[in-house]
Amino acid sequence: YEETEFYGNHHDYIGHHQERAQGVRIMTVFVYLNDVEEGGGTHFHNLNITVLPKRGRALLWPSVKDKKPNSKDSRTHHEALPVIKGIKYAANAWIHQRDFKTPYAQKCT
Repeated sequence: YEETEFYGNHHDYIGHHQERAQGVRIMTVFVYLNDVEEGGGTHFHNLNITVLPKRGRALLWPSVKDKKPNSKDSRTHHEALPVIKGIKYAANAWIHQRDFKTPYAQKCT
């Protein structure tokens, strides 16, 4: 993300993935790859938590409820706040309920 860039409020759960071989995204892993001079945090609206970017800091959050793994956990709606000064590099990975690589390789996602 460059200065002024952001990603609006969203959720990593995708309901129609229930019908796919890999199932829904159950967890998100998000890693900050650099320090940001100002801004660029990850804000969770329903939890009223903002995590500021710091190189090597990793976030892990659920997209589903423990006892209902096909139900979205609405607490983890989040957004990438605008970068005010500097640039933000980050990486994310989504963990699905079941094997993702095999159906993806077979173009069945």
